[in-house]
Amino acid sequence: MNINIRQETPADYQAVAKVIEAAFKNEPFRDQQEHFLVERLRKSDAFIPELSLVAEMNGEIVGHILLTKIKIKNEQESFDSLALAPVSVKPDYQKKGIGSQLIQTAHFLAKAMGFKSIVLLGHKDYYPKFGYELTSKYDIHLPFDVPEENCMVLALIEGGLKEVNGVVVYADAFFE
Repeated sequence: MNINIRQETPADYQAVAKVIEAAFKNEPFRDQQEHFLVERLRKSDAFIPELSLVAEMNGEIVGHILLTKIKIKNEQESFDSLALAPVSVKPDYQKKGIGSQLIQTAHFLAKAMGFKSIVLLGHKDYYPKFGYELTSKYDIHLPFDVPEENCMVLALIEGGLKEVNGVVVYADAFFE
């Protein structure tokens, strides 16, 4: 299976929206608005074009991942971080390693750009295999009420979460 992972371009936006819609269509606890979230994030200050990636097979876009800027703030300090939201793979291509390749490539690029950590709200059984740990281990909290086992963080570098704690501050686009 020959998968090409590359930076998303504006010409990909329509195909990416279809991938996201299809990927989340039957997911429980989803509002089916993930593709609109991606559109809003692309227009926000949190957007990093180099961290919006697509997976292509035979010229067809079959997957997408987006990392955007966030902060983790406490009363004394503010720490730069990233949010992983969402990662999407067309249903016919799921369970073939495409999501894993997107995640690993995004991690590599984010680390190369100097980012130290990534926060996500995701499936408790999927993300730990990439090194994600519970945010509660670091006294990091999301700004809304969600099950603790779904709130995770990854240090991209050794010590990337040293002394980092507080509440995640997402871009306004997450809440529009």
